[in-house]
Amino acid sequence: MAGLPRILVVDDSRVIRQSLVQQLKNDYEVREEGDGEAAWQTLVLDHAIRAVISDLNMPKLNGYQLLENVRSSKQRRLQRLPFILLSGEESEEERLDAQALGVSEFITKGTGYAELLTRLKNLLALSEAKEDLEDGRERMIQDTSSGLFTRKYLEVQAAQALSHAARHQVETSALVIGFDDFSGLAGRLGASAASNVANSFARMLAGKIRHEDSLGHFGNGQFAIVSPGTPVVACCTFAERVRQAVEIGRLAAGAQNVTVTVSIGIASVPRDVVDVAGALLDLAGQRMRAAMAAGGNRIDAGGVTPAKRPVSINRALELLAAGRPEPVLPYVESLGQQLLPLLRLIDAELGLALPLANLERRLGKGRAPEK
Repeated sequence: MAGLPRILVVDDSRVIRQSLVQQLKNDYEVREEGDGEAAWQTLVLDHAIRAVISDLNMPKLNGYQLLENVRSSKQRRLQRLPFILLSGEESEEERLDAQALGVSEFITKGTGYAELLTRLKNLLALSEAKEDLEDGRERMIQDTSSGLFTRKYLEVQAAQALSHAARHQVETSALVIGFDDFSGLAGRLGASAASNVANSFARMLAGKIRHEDSLGHFGNGQFAIVSPGTPVVACCTFAERVRQAVEIGRLAAGAQNVTVTVSIGIASVPRDVVDVAGALLDLAGQRMRAAMAAGGNRIDAGGVTPAKRPVSINRALELLAAGRPEPVLPYVESLGQQLLPLLRLIDAELGLALPLANLERRLGKGRAPEK
């Protein structure tokens, strides 16, 4: 029986079940159930069942109720399962009721086994073709390892966004985000571990974008976001938050954590003149590569820059803990001014005799001399 398609036969008559099994056993592996409730439990648990042949009139759950359970299931495999309903008498009302519930075939028991086998064979062939088509479509849309959209599908999304932008006179932007020196990271960790680091970052990124945005693969260690209706300035601000989060964060690579940086390229219409969706993504990709060539860990949006915000004390501490003092240096004076009250309290409580007067003068916060 190995390798044969598994069929579920449901009928409260043991004689009819045995008769069906005799007709099917050369071509199919057959499971039997004597009522609709038992059949439903079998269908939920047995994922190998490829089709159902069910009597209409049965105890517990009749054929209609079993069919309704199957078609209303949350499991897609059951929703699409070929379902043949057998009736002792064919009436137009019964046929219409079965069709309304999504039956695949409605056959009277007097039709003959040859006709039943032919229809079953055709249904299984059609089901297999639909599954192959759906699998192919999903492979086009989603990367099998990460579940993200493919580059090809992102271009489709970008084309729709550009069309919407032209009709409604709004901006549409694309961001391409890439790990700096991803090939070096793969050389240090191994290709598989580096890929896991990239996918971990992508999952984090997926939780930060809007529902209407599309995130997908752009290249090795590179990801793209199509953001309809989003101005380039807003994208720059988002990109800067992402860049900063990666700069001070650590991504898991097996038993160890690694420190990485990213460069981000942004393109936007109508500010950037592009004719096709692929060109919008390509321009963002070119700017990402330019940012990498300029030293990495930066954003290139074709001249647009994110709004500069002072480095907070918390962020300064995070950067220092990550071994990156350079972004903190321009803000040392303002940070010192913010910390002076805390230093005074520490000095008073612990009696450290810190040179606060000299520090205050250096920070431009010296107090007037006491009279």
